[in-house]
Amino acid sequence: MKKTHSRLLIPGIIMLGIILRTPFTTLPTVLSDIAAGLGVDVSSLGLLTSLPLLTFAIFSPFAIQFAKRLGIERLFFLVLIVLTVGSAIRTINLPFLYLGTILIGAGIAFLNVLLPSLIQANKPKQLGFLTTLYITSMGMSTAVAASVAVPITKATSWQGLVNVLTVLCAIALIVWIPNLRYNHHLERNQATKSDSKWYTNKYVWAIMIYGGLQSLLFYTSMTWLPTMAVQAGLSKVESGLLASVFTLISLPYSLTVPSLTTRLSDQKRHLMLMILVGAGILGVAMLLVPTSNFFYWLIINALIGSCVSALFPYLMVTFSMKSTTPEKTAQLSGLSQTGGYIFAALGPILFGYSKSLFHSWTPAVVLLLILTLIMAFALYQVEKVDKIL
Repeated sequence: MKKTHSRLLIPGIIMLGIILRTPFTTLPTVLSDIAAGLGVDVSSLGLLTSLPLLTFAIFSPFAIQFAKRLGIERLFFLVLIVLTVGSAIRTINLPFLYLGTILIGAGIAFLNVLLPSLIQANKPKQLGFLTTLYITSMGMSTAVAASVAVPITKATSWQGLVNVLTVLCAIALIVWIPNLRYNHHLERNQATKSDSKWYTNKYVWAIMIYGGLQSLLFYTSMTWLPTMAVQAGLSKVESGLLASVFTLISLPYSLTVPSLTTRLSDQKRHLMLMILVGAGILGVAMLLVPTSNFFYWLIINALIGSCVSALFPYLMVTFSMKSTTPEKTAQLSGLSQTGGYIFAALGPILFGYSKSLFHSWTPAVVLLLILTLIMAFALYQVEKVDKIL
């Protein structure tokens, strides 16, 4: 592995963090404007929210092979081209809107899997700091984009909003160019017999289950908590405020959890994780109590939001901490995220279907509580070993 890197590595990582979610999470806030502009019913655009998650799951397994052939930095350059083109073509018509979304999802899938390996290959002693950097960039850009999406759309059009997102992708592409000189290849002949039989490693399964259920809890809560609050008797304004709390609470955790994960002793890290998981379990359990009290719902959103907001950056750092080489980091990241985004895509759909089937949120909440407990047990298994691969 080469040890040198460009001076624009860190600015490049920041830009990668900015475009990891913003190109597709921004559009749901202006779906009605997009539908009006394209002359279609807004319900026909619902797939735009789950399509990226499905493409994450489909394309994540291919990231490692491409990185072995092209190198991480060169692959990221090509991915950024795909992201820029995919974002740009979304303004043409409805078919291109979906095609562009698929291209964006495929590109981000590669970035999701390989960013931990990029950091380990270039700056292995700064895992916590650089993970903090790109996750915080991702969280802040997502929050800012969501807040300015409507004003930009009103001032221009939904195409104008997409053009702004395309410019962000193009800036990331330009900033990344100097990193091409320091291309790091994942080794092609490093596989061992134990690596090829990862499916016999119970700790690999543990981190896959943990990552999947963490994603399911996050996307299901983000999708349905506002609706559940309104149906419980809260106003749409109050529900919107709760959704903001759920989103913005991620920022302090993004800033602190990666560094804490790498610096704390095992005992203190276990205590931190126990508190965070306990918060999530309590928050989900509180959904079983019918109430229209705003502060009660505020506590629910704060508890569940804290849990999922902290456990995601922990997972990103863990891929590097629990593996011995950048190659194995990529493998572990790919396995976990492939399964994770399948859970993430199906969770909100099944949760909503359960409500329509049973005419009550209770069965879905009970199942979500059971899955959160399973996630806690899987996390316990992950923490039992120093290295998984």
